[in-house]
Amino acid sequence: MADYEALKVELTFKAVKSSGPGGQHVNKTASKIILNFDVENSQALSEKEKSGILMKLASRITNSGEIILESGETRSQHTNKELVTNRFLELVKKALKKEKPRKKTRPTKASKLKRLRSKKLKSEKKINRQKPPL
Repeated sequence: MADYEALKVELTFKAVKSSGPGGQHVNKTASKIILNFDVENSQALSEKEKSGILMKLASRITNSGEIILESGETRSQHTNKELVTNRFLELVKKALKKEKPRKKTRPTKASKLKRLRSKKLKSEKKINRQKPPL
């Protein structure tokens, strides 16, 4: 499994001016954080983990093989950095989690009988609604 502390070292952060509310303060502070992570050149991930991430997060990865996340939810640069880092780690954990193989199951005999009985009752109900033949 990937060493998440080593992943944190490979992250690059960039602070930019955030849009949205904030009054005059918003025009002079860079509180929005953009996180970049280069999946293909990562030393913290094995080749198997890289291929799994590239496959499962294909829609979130750029053509150059980077994951880019941003956070401008709060007015604090430090808080935004924590939020975007946590979101990134959750994203990677989810991508690296192995899915359990699905076990094929069959309906039980009792469930088949129950379904057939309910179908029979519905059909009888509809037959009773019809006009009797003359």
